[in-house]
Amino acid sequence: MIRQAIIAAATLSTIALPAVAAADPVIGQPAPCVKIADLAGADFSVKQCGISDVDQYRAGLENNGGSYCGPSSLYNVLHHWAHERNAPVGWLTTKVKNLDPKDPADHNVITNSVGRIGVDAQYTSKGTKLSNLRTAWTIATKPARDAGWSTATEGISPHGNADFGGDMAKKLARGPLQMLYGRYTAGPQSSLQRGGGHLVTVTAVEGSFGGNTVQVRYMDPAKAADHGVGDYLKTQSTYATVTATLTKRSVYEYIPVTDNPDTDTDESLTPGTYRTVTRWQLTTPTSTPTTTVLVEGFNWFDMAPPVG
Repeated sequence: MIRQAIIAAATLSTIALPAVAAADPVIGQPAPCVKIADLAGADFSVKQCGISDVDQYRAGLENNGGSYCGPSSLYNVLHHWAHERNAPVGWLTTKVKNLDPKDPADHNVITNSVGRIGVDAQYTSKGTKLSNLRTAWTIATKPARDAGWSTATEGISPHGNADFGGDMAKKLARGPLQMLYGRYTAGPQSSLQRGGGHLVTVTAVEGSFGGNTVQVRYMDPAKAADHGVGDYLKTQSTYATVTATLTKRSVYEYIPVTDNPDTDTDESLTPGTYRTVTRWQLTTPTSTPTTTVLVEGFNWFDMAPPVG
């Protein structure tokens, strides 16, 4: 029954939603968001609304939230399901539906919520893993399942995937995604070597099924116009969307050996290994030639209310 409910809801998402008539917009006000789920034909265009853009840099988190991109981007996903879909998600007495990231009165509670997601996702000083963030989602959505909702989540990698962009569109039609990318620099023997990663919340995608390029828009918890200014660690920045292009490419990657601190031997002196993998290069107008940003996968999330 759980899978049937989600499949039935997903079927409805393949219908493109037309724009609705509205009164003339007020000058200076942003246009209202209109959801799009056009998956018919050779091209796709998908857009979700009601997604927050919470800052990861927050007082009260380890290193002021420097490695909390994963928990912050997952909070954005939960915000969408709570505010747009009326799903009862949260922890104990903390209900995401009752919180507004733009309300200063809710800032500390949201910081605690991001911290809770970090605990459930087994946060370390290096950040969080996609698989552990799916566990945190399962914990945060338990109140919904207790109320009869069905939930599902899984991760998708571009390597060995014939239509990664198409999969992004299909899953985004059901709800916002969590996208992971790595930052790479030149490695030995004309390879690329990963130097760190980052997680963002995908809000829109456009492209063609089976194509090699996709236009994406996402919320980046690390980007804010007021970063480093005043009490930025104690306030929520203005929401902003990043626009980028994803391009499919084959990558020759060098993977160094990591030292095991529990042994006397320095394993990092051991020669690393090489592999060829499929990734999607992410570029923006501000991309630099010294760093290559490669998408390594995404988490998708789905929910369906009780039937009947």
